[in-house]
Amino acid sequence: MVSARGINTAAVRSLHDERIDWRFKGMPSEAFGSTVGEFLKQRPKLYDAGFVGPLLVLDDAALQHNLQTMADWCALHGLQLAPHGKTTMAPRLFERQLATGSWGITAANVSQLRVYRAFGVERIMLANQLLDPSGLAWLAGELEASPEFEFSCFVDSVRGAQLMAEALAHHGASRRVDVLVELGSDGARTGARTIAEAREIADLVLESPMLRLVGVGGYEGALGHDVSEQTLSTVDEYLGRLRDLVAELAQAGHFAGLDEVIVTCGGSAYFDQVAEAFTEPWPAGLQVVPVLRSGGYLLHDDGFYRVRSPFGREHRLAGAESPFHPAMRVWAQVTSRPERGLALLTMGRRDVSFDQDLPEPQVIRGADGEIRELAAGSCEVTSLADQHAFLTVRDADPQIGDWMGFGLSHPCTVFDKWPLIPVIAGDTVIDLVRTFF
Repeated sequence: MVSARGINTAAVRSLHDERIDWRFKGMPSEAFGSTVGEFLKQRPKLYDAGFVGPLLVLDDAALQHNLQTMADWCALHGLQLAPHGKTTMAPRLFERQLATGSWGITAANVSQLRVYRAFGVERIMLANQLLDPSGLAWLAGELEASPEFEFSCFVDSVRGAQLMAEALAHHGASRRVDVLVELGSDGARTGARTIAEAREIADLVLESPMLRLVGVGGYEGALGHDVSEQTLSTVDEYLGRLRDLVAELAQAGHFAGLDEVIVTCGGSAYFDQVAEAFTEPWPAGLQVVPVLRSGGYLLHDDGFYRVRSPFGREHRLAGAESPFHPAMRVWAQVTSRPERGLALLTMGRRDVSFDQDLPEPQVIRGADGEIRELAAGSCEVTSLADQHAFLTVRDADPQIGDWMGFGLSHPCTVFDKWPLIPVIAGDTVIDLVRTFF
């Protein structure tokens, strides 16, 4: 495997020294007391090693395909990728992303930032304002102690910039904190609502001895939740405004003295449009580093991103003819057939996502151990309780004791429920991914 730059690989490898026990749901009791590394050396089989359900598993081939597909596409178009780590909060997966060429890792809050730094991630973009005085005090100490640590965050108001500067000054920060002016849009998420407001924020940052303006950021994903022409047009309009802000700040001399200017956007649904906007010519003499922050691509899914991901539909730029592959599957057991047309399974809201789409039944494993594909529409999860899935049965005939494999939607709200996740190649467990939510 390619060695990852920008992360402490020894710290990541040390996760294999953690002992498996009752804290990690789904793990075999036979493995309790063994380290992760000791368990993996046995080349355990998913169906024979004593795992208990429900159980989330990751497909290694799909992960590698998605990693390489996105890396190749970004390289083809001259884009950098700082995947949003909030999706997985898994240092082992950060390591794989960085080893495949990622520029850095994106965070959403200071607690995530601390996890990243515990594993030595060297370049982090915080795609929000950081105003918490205690968080800023910790950040100032981290920047001072680690000259190699590259950090940047958003700022979206004059008040926010003032509070940040005051807190850093109070704690005697020795390094200025790099910030990007965030441009938003009416009715969307954070960010200055007008270019004039953004210009005012940039003016204040330039006057601050505690802050350094290094670029412009935003987020287009909050502008829509479908791929209608109206939504795509709204995204394009917003990206045009972001480009206008970059040009205006450059013309006003706000980036004077910088070797390069960071311009960043890009969730997992409209990153093709962001890429198209970012690959248009920038003002003469302005060295722009265009950074996408897509996070969902690594795991993809069988719901939200299957429909919305650019590589699953027509997209704007060449490359990536092969779409992403869903890498998540949860296994649950049929535990009850209390009435005709209904089955209950051992998974619920505490195990799987339900904020975008419900789990999709895909395969069934009966008493003979054979895995069979389920016909589309033969059964359907219609609701979830805390620990149960309600399966409406039509043409399928799951028996009590059978195991069923389900595709999942929206990985961000799957991973936070699983602290240790098997990665499989075929039916062999080749890794256990530790998460930190």
